[in-house]
Amino acid sequence: MPERILIIEDDTDIARLVQQLFESNAYEAVAVHDGEIGLKVALEETWDLILLDLSLPEISGIELLKILRDRGKKVPVIIVTAVDRTESVVESFEIGANDYVTKPFNTSELLARVRNMLNIFSHIQDRQPSKHPITVGDLHIDPESRKVTRGEDQMELTPKEFDLLCYLASHKNKVCSRENILNDVWGYDFMADTNVIDVFIRYLRQKIDKGRKHKMIQTVRGIGYSLRDPESTEMNEEEQEEN
Repeated sequence: MPERILIIEDDTDIARLVQQLFESNAYEAVAVHDGEIGLKVALEETWDLILLDLSLPEISGIELLKILRDRGKKVPVIIVTAVDRTESVVESFEIGANDYVTKPFNTSELLARVRNMLNIFSHIQDRQPSKHPITVGDLHIDPESRKVTRGEDQMELTPKEFDLLCYLASHKNKVCSRENILNDVWGYDFMADTNVIDVFIRYLRQKIDKGRKHKMIQTVRGIGYSLRDPESTEMNEEEQEEN
């Protein structure tokens, strides 16, 4: 059966163009033009990918995406919008977007991104992370309840912060490259011009490490990040300053 793509876009001309693009490339594509209907269709049917505009009538794209993720929908979502601001990109990723395309876009690039995303998610489904609790030093993570505590303190994390922390904790004391983090946590190929990982690492440090003697999240210059427990090798002075 062809892979199913839902297009939620209020500009009917763009929606028609994108729908025709996918149908001509052997996908099943459905287009809706407001957030309320888009949310209903996204929740009630099974989709392999959703293209989501941010500026929608009735329910905004951000609100729609948040509801999808809150209800456990793991379908990959590519944001397609004319809004090109760093805060909009970060907010979209924070609540669960997987990629971001700015209008006007090149149809060949959009098609390539969709193909890539579908390919990545087909592999991700085969290697879902463990649901067993993870403990690193005094940090405890329960993937089932999505509860995080460090010592006696419970941490309130956003969905993407939680996913990133789980990933680092699952690879504790190992260096996780930016490329692998993007592929495995965000679900798309490495984009050299994005700093989304650095932004979310900063968020995590504020919640996990701030005010504590042992800083768990370490920077490995030029490579990526590592989450280390108190029994592992201590950070060098340069990394302590970064934290």
